[in-house]
Amino acid sequence: MVDFLQALVDGVMLGATYSLLGLGFTLIFGVLRRLNLAFGPTILVGIYAGSHVGLAWPGALWAVVAATVVAAILCGIYVERCSFRALARQAPVVSMISTFAVWMQLQELVSLFEASRTMPYPSPAWLPALTVGPILLRSDALLMWSGATAIMLALFVLLYRTRFGTAVRAVADSSEAAALMGVNVSVIGATAFLLASTVGGLAGVLIAQSQQQVTPYFGLWATVKGLTAMLLGGAGSLPGAVAGGVILGVVETQTLWHFGGQWRDLASFALLFLVIALSPRARSEPTL
Repeated sequence: MVDFLQALVDGVMLGATYSLLGLGFTLIFGVLRRLNLAFGPTILVGIYAGSHVGLAWPGALWAVVAATVVAAILCGIYVERCSFRALARQAPVVSMISTFAVWMQLQELVSLFEASRTMPYPSPAWLPALTVGPILLRSDALLMWSGATAIMLALFVLLYRTRFGTAVRAVADSSEAAALMGVNVSVIGATAFLLASTVGGLAGVLIAQSQQQVTPYFGLWATVKGLTAMLLGGAGSLPGAVAGGVILGVVETQTLWHFGGQWRDLASFALLFLVIALSPRARSEPTL
């Protein structure tokens, strides 16, 4: 029973970062009605940038975070210009294919310069672990959960308590009606893209500091986790993405506990397939 509770707590804390990845996908899909398959690789580039900064300036965690987020934002701008703005009049599937091509570009760029190396990523080792009864709360997991929760709360305040958030949700509901009401749809779309890239970069920081390393396969990993979290909660739903991320985290840790680590990622892929195949909500119209 203690092992079950430990896995449950670990899953909730891990799932908070999956929720951030799901929110990044949801922001873009909900506003632009287009799927960004290059979201994970943009985070990958950001994490590698942060890793190099960490090696150059040991102990400068603020610089590592800044480098990670800025690099992710710059890659996000590149994706938005190449695959969304330039193809705005094309069918959504054209943009999706274009983002896959950009994914391959970024993946090859990282592989070219890093030669498939695993790079270290700094973590605040001074944070203490906590024990609540028989449950151990690791310092890296606590940082993941608290950081992800704070980012999600700030994002929800921005989207549900500000005029900008009202405009974003109006565009997500109906871009034509929002335009008639005076909302600059293209500006809102680009801003939502930048916001998603920022959230993705911060999620990358939290995940990488927990793993204390980054590999060239992180882009695929983040894409699968984010897509699964988004689809679990219903495509385009912000609260659903949060719930989907937590569910995914719990499923993974319970799979790890019951069947071993070799089944963990297989459970994620299987869950993604089942959601797409069986859930009408995953194929419904996006709405924030």
